[in-house]
Amino acid sequence: MDRNDRTITHFTMFGHATFHLYELTIPLFVVVWLDAFDVSPAVLGTVVAVGYALIGVGALPSGALADAYGSKRLVVLSMIGMGSGFALVGLASTVWTLGLALVIWGAAASLYHPAGLSLITRGAERQGTVLAYHGVAGNLGTAVGPLVAALLLTFFDWRLVAGLFVVPAAVAVVAASRLEFDERAAVDPEAESVTTDGGARLSAFVAQTRLLFVGGFFLVFSIAILAGMYYRGLFTFLPDVLAGLPVFEPVEVASETFEPSQYAYAGLLLLGAAGQFVGGKLSDSRSPERAIVAAFAALLVVSVLFPFVTGLGLVATIGICAALGFFVFMEVPIHQALIGEYVPADIQGLSFGYTYLGVFGIGAAGASVAGIALTYGGTPVLFGVLAVFPLIGLALAGVLLVRSRPG
Repeated sequence: MDRNDRTITHFTMFGHATFHLYELTIPLFVVVWLDAFDVSPAVLGTVVAVGYALIGVGALPSGALADAYGSKRLVVLSMIGMGSGFALVGLASTVWTLGLALVIWGAAASLYHPAGLSLITRGAERQGTVLAYHGVAGNLGTAVGPLVAALLLTFFDWRLVAGLFVVPAAVAVVAASRLEFDERAAVDPEAESVTTDGGARLSAFVAQTRLLFVGGFFLVFSIAILAGMYYRGLFTFLPDVLAGLPVFEPVEVASETFEPSQYAYAGLLLLGAAGQFVGGKLSDSRSPERAIVAAFAALLVVSVLFPFVTGLGLVATIGICAALGFFVFMEVPIHQALIGEYVPADIQGLSFGYTYLGVFGIGAAGASVAGIALTYGGTPVLFGVLAVFPLIGLALAGVLLVRSRPG
């Protein structure tokens, strides 16, 4: 990589790690918030879902803002906003003020992915290599955030821990702001659009959207929604589910109480990196259609078995948790490969905007669905409901597989 590519790599790694550090740390706080605010999982799940939903709702305007004002300032603003949102989380006195803080966090978080990914595609010559490091940073944030939160929540009040989580964003902002690079180094000036008329841009947006949804992308987008609902529904309450398992009873060491379930949750997320690696390799060695069928079939089996296997002892519980973490994240790179398969190159940016709207926006409803299932049916009903998403996804993936066969 040249100097510009390396600088963009470092910059986007800061942004991606920051996003995922917060995103999957929130469910650990959910366990504490259920008691702190004395609300049901259904109520808290809906409150959390609103914050998560904004990540998707803001995806399309974020892409447009990145086109108009550049990606660097949006990514920096995103990190500032995420840190500020968590500062307000630590000050929340009611579940409604907590909801407001999560709305601020979600709105800021929505800026990252469209801006960060468009920076890579427009600024980096070796995009594949930059995207690889970008993904590693995201996985690092996914694993480290919950692990650090679990350790801190063992010793400190949750409000102080939320306040301490402002520090990573502040460090990332200072480090990222110092980096200088050419945001459009990989763009051919002659190929760039010079359209500045707002009406023309709107007409082009409508025409491109229509082009997207008349083809196979409609099925790919539907799969994104299902994957997003499963992902958000699972991870919003998984720490609470794990904490309720007999094999993860709290352990007292040196007068301090440790929650083994929180470390199991962090380990499960860490295994997601292996799942993403295997998913990417499957997409290369097999067609993305075959790979997505395999991913959803495995996820369906794991979801159905989870409530039963967790009653068979510690080894069996750790095994099913490992399988769950692996297969949930295995779907992600396969779905990205499907977008490249079914979307023309000149509108793939728009397709990613809609995809994030589906995964993080509409998919956020999974938190509310999961909260209701857990409130009125417990863990078996929760995983029964969650299993519906990969089941429908498997059917849609089967349609894609049939359509992809020649003749």
